Amino acid sequence: MTGIEGTLPPALRAYLSVPGLAPVWSAARSRLERNGLQPTGGITADLDHSAAEQLSGLLGETVTPGAGRRIRLADLDKALRRSSGGRGLVSVLETLDGRTVVDRRAARDRDHADWAEVWQRLDHALREAGLAGAAWVPGWIAALKRGGILTRAGSVAAGQALDSAVAGLALLLEAAPGPEHIWELAALASRVTGTAHGFDETTLASSVLLRAAAQALDRPVPESAAERRELWGALGVATDMLSGTVLSWQVRPPGRDSWSAMMRDRADLGLITHLTLHELAVAGSASWLPAGQVVSVCENPQVMQAAVRAATAAPLLCLSGNPASVGTQLLRRLIAAGNPVRYHGDFDWPGVAIAGRVLEQGARPWRMFAEDYTGAVAELDAAHAVALVGRPAPTPWDPGLAAAMSAHGLAIHEEFVLLDLLGDLEVR
Repeated sequence: MTGIEGTLPPALRAYLSVPGLAPVWSAARSRLERNGLQPTGGITADLDHSAAEQLSGLLGETVTPGAGRRIRLADLDKALRRSSGGRGLVSVLETLDGRTVVDRRAARDRDHADWAEVWQRLDHALREAGLAGAAWVPGWIAALKRGGILTRAGSVAAGQALDSAVAGLALLLEAAPGPEHIWELAALASRVTGTAHGFDETTLASSVLLRAAAQALDRPVPESAAERRELWGALGVATDMLSGTVLSWQVRPPGRDSWSAMMRDRADLGLITHLTLHELAVAGSASWLPAGQVVSVCENPQVMQAAVRAATAAPLLCLSGNPASVGTQLLRRLIAAGNPVRYHGDFDWPGVAIAGRVLEQGARPWRMFAEDYTGAVAELDAAHAVALVGRPAPTPWDPGLAAAMSAHGLAIHEEFVLLDLLGDLEVR
């Protein structure tokens, strides 16, 4: 903005800038911003003798000092236009303060119109993506409007983020994730946003998309980085190809290719293999195990360590808690190839929640029924009794399991039933 000296004569600027007039100009600015910048109505201000004298000279009439003196904006505007400055009240205030007098009514109207366009644009994008009728959409939109995540970013950034989120969801939800539907996060972002960083952890598009995914998959909105990675994985997206692993033991692919031979050599040497998404990509369509061979899956690495010590012969995978993307993809690949997969985890609430997610992929329970739990509880002594904590999780494969766990209130971890598990793994 042009400096005050260049827009008002110095003598007038000094006349209007006396400290006693500051409350007048402040009140006038507030009223103009509410009035659509129209000098209508009046203001009240406390005037000392100096301010009253200055206003008397400006208005050409006597103004008496005192509290709550009424001043008409139209009179101020006319007086300033007649002055040596030849400018109206709005222009003079902007010059004195060095900042714009904002038409707040018009700004609100523009803001409302901008946001109406954002939501209309979202409806159009959902319709074009074939997602408009999805049951989760109204809840997602309502949560976005309540949460403030978009309003803090502004309508322009919000519209762009929503476009990217819908386009990404259209790709991810069009088919169930599987070996042929694995996306690297950077590749997905490049496809949808034009940059490999478009769905990075800190982006609004990533946050909006994951909130939609949580609604679509009936999961809580992820709060931690680990929960966000898990949700990406559930969508068939690998946030990276190397960090997440699944442990494998006695996995002997039958193929004649070099990768299959390497896996058999490692099994012969009694070595555990840490498999990554990168290795799944390298393996490609190779068979992991002979057709029909059962694959056992555990949650805790202690089970696999015991299996190695016991030199068990059966294939065993370990997810190490919540399955990383590689674990989820490998299980799906094995199930799709016709290898029965059975899963065992801890009998605590987080453990059965993980079991539920694994079984949803097509695995079957492995010693994860109510009778297995109650049998183990009967063997507990005081040294091994651990109270159940956390929020109860359903066990739809055996509702009696959740009921028994709630009744006993005790956790049974995999290490406590090692002998039973090892017996199922064909100790040589």
